[in-house]
Amino acid sequence: MNRAVKVSLAGLGCAMLTLSVMPAATASRPELGDVQQALAELASSSEVVGAIGAVYVHGRRADRGSAGTRLLDGGGRIPPGARFRIGSQTKSMTQVVIMKLVTEGRLSLDDRLGDLLPEVAEQGLVRLADQITVGQLIHHTSGIPNWYTPDLVDYFDFDTYHPPIELIARTRDLPRPFPPGEGYSYSNTNYFLLGLIIEKLSPHHSVSAEFKERIFDRLRMKDTYLPAEFPDSIKGPHGHGYFPDENGELRDVDRLNMSYGYAAGGVISTTDDLSAFHRALATDLLTKEEQDALNAGRPDTGPPPGTDPRACGEYAPMKGGSPGFTALSYKNRDGSLQFIVSVTLGTRNQDPAVDPLVKKAAEAVLCPGADRRLRRHAEIRGKMP
Repeated sequence: MNRAVKVSLAGLGCAMLTLSVMPAATASRPELGDVQQALAELASSSEVVGAIGAVYVHGRRADRGSAGTRLLDGGGRIPPGARFRIGSQTKSMTQVVIMKLVTEGRLSLDDRLGDLLPEVAEQGLVRLADQITVGQLIHHTSGIPNWYTPDLVDYFDFDTYHPPIELIARTRDLPRPFPPGEGYSYSNTNYFLLGLIIEKLSPHHSVSAEFKERIFDRLRMKDTYLPAEFPDSIKGPHGHGYFPDENGELRDVDRLNMSYGYAAGGVISTTDDLSAFHRALATDLLTKEEQDALNAGRPDTGPPPGTDPRACGEYAPMKGGSPGFTALSYKNRDGSLQFIVSVTLGTRNQDPAVDPLVKKAAEAVLCPGADRRLRRHAEIRGKMP
């Protein structure tokens, strides 16, 4: 099977994309497109190995599908209920644990990094640590450089354990984009530091255990976990992602190094479990006070590119990705309508090449006939005096 190989690299990122969706067909059940058909078109791309997805209405699965193949050269389809890496959607879970620790009085969003983790200041691992707050770590306004970049990571090192503090230290000599609190720059280093803060202050002293008790067990996310030790392979049959080596040969990167995930992007889940999480996150997982406090420091990064002002609504999905995969969770404001999709890749350049394809699939599911309606709207407006 031939697969297109591109030239740019992608990181363990979480982006906010915009998807326009039409209103519900009825108060209880919106008009939905066919999930299997949308995924089949997505998987027809040479960059996509396989895709699974499901749509949820008021917390209940309304439809799901699987397209493409489990492995690059076959292996059958990915089971629709298979586990997959959610990447930086993990960061929302880290935020939940941090906010619970704030409510319990163990820390404040205004606490300084240098006070909470004095070792990073004393050892010179994070410059200006005495000026950086927990809130700035959460919202990527700390100015700490990102350690998860192609120059600092060996994507094919599957077995070497790198402690969080070692990966954080890789950024100490990198230039800072701005002083603390004076800008926005996405950085996984922020969430590795938050992970260490959780380990220091939480009852279990473990990010994995805190996720399990405070989120997974509470929401009955029985198939979800954060790997805590090697091996960190995905349990059960699942889709494998691929990434080109220095010679341009696609290699299986399913065994993503556990060290690279942690509190920034390490969780493994399913569409059902991830739907439960995002629905709870939109409703009652955090109290109103916790949500208000969390949002108070959120920077305005502006509307995502490509927003259509004629659309009747916008979805800003949570995204996670790394070499070999991308996973997105689309949901409306109250979480009553969701489309969860996981895509395994056979390409180097996953964001520009694949994101529009995933967005198109989501539009086909959540907004069937939207293009036709928008064209008709434009025609009517063109005839108006």
